[in-house]
Amino acid sequence: MAFQILLNFFIAVVWMFMNSSLTPSTFIIGYLIGLLMIIMTRRYFSGRLYIWRIWSAVKLTAIFLKELILSNISVLLLVIKPDLSTMQPMFFAMPTELEKDWEITLLSSLITLTPGTVVVHVSDDQRTLYIHAIDVDDVDEAIDSIKNTFEKAIMEVSRG
Repeated sequence: MAFQILLNFFIAVVWMFMNSSLTPSTFIIGYLIGLLMIIMTRRYFSGRLYIWRIWSAVKLTAIFLKELILSNISVLLLVIKPDLSTMQPMFFAMPTELEKDWEITLLSSLITLTPGTVVVHVSDDQRTLYIHAIDVDDVDEAIDSIKNTFEKAIMEVSRG
């Protein structure tokens, strides 16, 4: 992936020098030409095109922003109308399929940055995250929600 990005930038810079124009628009045209050249020669690269990983990272960011807004609203409603009889805070264990340290750290950070949830511990074998949530009706539903949003998006970015 890094090679593809560097190659694309190199083609864009060469395009700028060939046109004797150092403007941003010339760089963008050269970048798009380089991207087209990389797409046409993609069978010579071992991995997928880097553009798909970038797209997956954009999707992960959008998912995080959506979850951040929704959880802020739910925490705000809990603060405005505190009904302690219906609130169910709890700790639960969530098994994870992520393997690399940075993937687990990113997942833990995304969960902790979302209001109302915090990762309190990662097991020694790094296969289970222990999470505290401020209000959970169904543990399985909470685990499925995290797995189908954050974990799935992180796997798309890392294994893309």
